[in-house]
Amino acid sequence: MKKVAFITGGTRGIGLGIAQVLAAKGWSLVLNGMRPAEGVNDVILSLGSYNVDVTYVQGNIGSEADRTRMFTEIIDRHKTVNALINNAGVAPLHRMDLLETTGESYDRVMDINLKGPFFLSQAFANHMVREKEKQPQTFFTIVNISSISATIASINRGEYCLSKAGLSMMTKLFATRLGEYDIPVYEVRPGVTYTDMTGPVKEKYDKLIEEGLTIQKRWGFPEDVGKAVASLLDGDLPYSTGQVIMVDGGLTIERL
Repeated sequence: MKKVAFITGGTRGIGLGIAQVLAAKGWSLVLNGMRPAEGVNDVILSLGSYNVDVTYVQGNIGSEADRTRMFTEIIDRHKTVNALINNAGVAPLHRMDLLETTGESYDRVMDINLKGPFFLSQAFANHMVREKEKQPQTFFTIVNISSISATIASINRGEYCLSKAGLSMMTKLFATRLGEYDIPVYEVRPGVTYTDMTGPVKEKYDKLIEEGLTIQKRWGFPEDVGKAVASLLDGDLPYSTGQVIMVDGGLTIERL
């Protein structure tokens, strides 16, 4: 039976790492991003080499109109979506001290990083509940990709930290609400991961990692997150709904 996963921000960075691992496991994929369709053709073709169905829906998850349109397009095409992976997220356009952060920057980050995932989860959760009632043995899940910034304070990007902390609570809320339907909800929390978002600070983190920032002395990579997500979608942690899966190389272990 075809299994379908919708990955927001799935054409680059961590989202693409997740998509590659899932495609190799035979999942049909719907990927979302902001680029026009012609800008992601190479990604779609590459993933299609795994002989799986890969489609793209362009849109800003921070926009209610775009969320509604994308949901309708996806359900019309696939009828059933087994997994929602809330991965898309943005950093502030400009890092500003907590005492200088603007309302414009706050709203942009929170709309995309938290409001968007919340209402996408609401839409797909209702879909999953309806499908679960028709197909009780079918597996459905929601996975939220947050960040170590959910608990580690960065005062020059406070809005980002708040959005990830909110996503962490959102995981618990949806896990609690969907428990009666046996639909698990998880949070995967990456650490310092090498993507286009972190590329500009590579030199800084190369030095910190070498000096012991992480226990495992290397950057995290998108495929590290992809493997963690794949294990959840394989149903390998069936009795762990609402839990946080750390993918941070030991960065958050307290040490003396």
